[in-house]
Amino acid sequence: MSSRSVEAAVESSTARLAKILSLDGEVVGEIALPPVFSVPHRPDLVRRAYLAAFTASRQPQGRDPMAGKRTTAESWGVGYGIARIPRVKGRGYPRASQGAFAPMTVGGYRVKAPRVEKVIVERINKKEKRLATASAIAATADRRLVVNRGHVVPDGVELPIVVTGELEELRRTSEVVEFLKRIGVWEDVERVKRNIHIRAGKGKMRGRRYKKGRGPLIVVYNSANIMKAARNIPGVDVANVRRVSILELAPGGVAGRLTIWTEPAIKFLEERFRGVVG
Repeated sequence: MSSRSVEAAVESSTARLAKILSLDGEVVGEIALPPVFSVPHRPDLVRRAYLAAFTASRQPQGRDPMAGKRTTAESWGVGYGIARIPRVKGRGYPRASQGAFAPMTVGGYRVKAPRVEKVIVERINKKEKRLATASAIAATADRRLVVNRGHVVPDGVELPIVVTGELEELRRTSEVVEFLKRIGVWEDVERVKRNIHIRAGKGKMRGRRYKKGRGPLIVVYNSANIMKAARNIPGVDVANVRRVSILELAPGGVAGRLTIWTEPAIKFLEERFRGVVG
């Protein structure tokens, strides 16, 4: 961004205020949003940063170069009226004279097998990554982006949703459920519950039987208590503002996730993104 656009973003951010809600959903005050909420939407950078973070968690896989080749198999040549594929030497045991080594045989090597040398990680510059994260944070305050992402946002809910620090002290799931209902975002959790379905394919047998969408994200300053209280609610995730990443703010590389911020988390954002804007 140019220096003029940065200054304009800073001025607009200082003038923009957000309401602070209590656990009962009542307005108890206002807070000035940090400049990071005025960063322009950059879907290109958000997508690149998401792919970089997502591919970084992938584990390289490869094959033994000698797999399928440890055999005495050798072609008999012509004149026998059979295919000239390599056959195991010997006689008097089941494997003798069976095809081996070749890709089309049982136990043969694999053509163009995966190699650990393959580059599977998408790279991104550090400053681009920070700007993408800041853009994803700003998108959480844009109703159009949040609705286009598929979240259910009632007309009475103002974005961004800022709550007092008391939210971080909740210890029971029932308390978090009651809080989500009072501030008007429980409908988005119901949307996630309705769309839970069984995965297609072999992933059902590999510990990934069910697929579910993403619901509200709760960003806190201290996640010790609420992390356990909210982990069993479908679609709801809890993230620490010190480590919140593009994977949580923009699942699938699409910014605009419905996000609930605590007041201490909002105050920490200005310190974390001080070099990006302003």
